[in-house]
Amino acid sequence: MPVMTQSSLAVSVDGVSWVVLNASPDIGVQLQRTPQLHPRSLRDTPIAAVVLTNGDIDHIAGLLTLREKTAFTLYTTSAGGEIVETNSVFNVLDPALVARQTVHLDQGFEPVSGLTVTPFAVPGKVALFLEDADALDLEAVGEQTVGLMLEAGGKRVAYVPGCAAIPDWLRKRLEGIDLLLFDGTVWENDDMPRSGTGQKTGARMGHVALNGAGGSLAGFADLPARKVLVHINNTNPVLQPDSPERAAVQTAGWEIAHDGMAITP
Repeated sequence: MPVMTQSSLAVSVDGVSWVVLNASPDIGVQLQRTPQLHPRSLRDTPIAAVVLTNGDIDHIAGLLTLREKTAFTLYTTSAGGEIVETNSVFNVLDPALVARQTVHLDQGFEPVSGLTVTPFAVPGKVALFLEDADALDLEAVGEQTVGLMLEAGGKRVAYVPGCAAIPDWLRKRLEGIDLLLFDGTVWENDDMPRSGTGQKTGARMGHVALNGAGGSLAGFADLPARKVLVHINNTNPVLQPDSPERAAVQTAGWEIAHDGMAITP
């Protein structure tokens, strides 16, 4: 099984200016492996913006790697922005170079010319380190977990790396898209307990399973868009090349994202 890095995507409409969706802890390795994102001169970066979908550690820790005196704009919802603003470690992002912009649900913005990004709420929970055990909603709908609708050149792509359920209104929201990049964290809700790697279920972590009546394979069976799984946990058997779970995913019309994967919708 090949080694896979974590959940970050880079998007461009011109191949020159890039928008990074979520900054994973290993983003430095990802940048090294991606020539399009290499500096073109001293203190340069092709990264014009970073957009966060939630405040999970595996989506924000990489911001600390992007602190090297290069300019970009950080886009977050108010919930995500509060995490960055109130944690002093993120002060290493020089405010003279890293502008912080608050985005709003269902309101599009242009992080680079020609690309419109619209955040929309999906079922999810707050980041693990912000949990209140006495008032924890695993399928809350608000600014704590969002999907992103990307639109450019007449194409529409939905990026949803974290999602706790697939209600009818979400399926309706995704009608007519060209590409879906969706949460593939777990195959079954109990992947981690069964494998002996942890006690948390997919639902407890805020992720819907792939398999089963309420899973994403069934939930999006009628969606005609190209469908790609992202944010796949290392316990998920779909990563095993010869597993029946991988075959089931492919039979259902899904692809499995991998390091270096390039997609032109």
